[in-house]
Amino acid sequence: MPRGTGESGVPLVLRLGIEDKIPDHSAFSRARNERFRNSDIFRRVFERVVEACIAAGLVGSEGFAVDASLIVADANKQRSIPGSEWKKDCDPQAASRAVKEYLSTLDHAAFGAASDVTPKFVSPSDPAAQWTGAMRGPAFFAYADNYLVDVKFGVIVDVGASRAIRQAEVGGAKTMLERTQERFGIKPDRLAADTAYGSAATLDWLVNEKKIAPHIPVIDKSRRDDGSLSRDDFAFDKDRNVYVCPQGKLLHTTGTIHGGETILYRARTYDCGSCPLEPKCCPKAPERKIPRSIYEDARNAARALAGTEAFEQSRRDRKRVEMLFAHLKRILRLGRLRLRGPRGAQDEFLLGAIAQNVRRLAKLMARPPPMPVACVA
Repeated sequence: MPRGTGESGVPLVLRLGIEDKIPDHSAFSRARNERFRNSDIFRRVFERVVEACIAAGLVGSEGFAVDASLIVADANKQRSIPGSEWKKDCDPQAASRAVKEYLSTLDHAAFGAASDVTPKFVSPSDPAAQWTGAMRGPAFFAYADNYLVDVKFGVIVDVGASRAIRQAEVGGAKTMLERTQERFGIKPDRLAADTAYGSAATLDWLVNEKKIAPHIPVIDKSRRDDGSLSRDDFAFDKDRNVYVCPQGKLLHTTGTIHGGETILYRARTYDCGSCPLEPKCCPKAPERKIPRSIYEDARNAARALAGTEAFEQSRRDRKRVEMLFAHLKRILRLGRLRLRGPRGAQDEFLLGAIAQNVRRLAKLMARPPPMPVACVA
């Protein structure tokens, strides 16, 4: 078994014959944890496979789809502690490898910086794993496996691990889009995703910064189903920066931004008090208030795409990601992680994506050997 690395820094392959004795699995574990734990070897192998897919014409870059799936972490609920009791300021020198990795990701958009909400439970053996009940069953510790997929042939162009919460998954999606553009020089014309990625700030980032058409349902909580007037019943006059109610009265704003992205437009109390629509408009307040996101133009751009044929095609294309996750869990048996910590999860997710891309490359590009020519007597 050769030792060391090649000219590119990639470890040399094991040159074992078919009858040679295979080293004990602990040798590979020690090498992975002690020699290559902080390397990007799996990322480099993954990107090399993606490059092969691009060279083979399997990546079109017209449309990407992004989604995340929960993978059970190697963490035991019975040994967990309440989140309020977990101390982030523990001594890194005395901490386990998984805890050290957790502490190193506190500022990452896909982990610590995604949300400052204290989780209900924390696993001391793997504190980066998220306690979640998102599967509508018994809660468990999990990581989110994030895929960015080119929809032409279902090639995974990027993969990343994150906390199993929506904010972390959205942060992971942004990282994957930027990394794909930087590494391969490709950027999609459109991005397909579900409503979890339809926040105003995310849509603004896609539309105005990345110039990507968001084929994503908009998160909109303004519609009412109780018969009262919703925001759609009010017309926005962009030139005057006012809303106009069904009775022709104006709602003005002071321009103050609330909660980081919302501006409130208010009607005058006098106008609402004498209005015949007051019982349906603001029955519990003296005047009507309408919130408007500072990213509303980007939200409107996404809404305008929602009824198009291309949007419907993107909805169908998203199924490619779901199929990849189903294949990962059912065929590759990656329904539960074997490694702990953010890097352990990342390594397993990368290996799974490598296997799926190699399988796709072989299936679409491999040619059967030529048939032997029959001998003529």
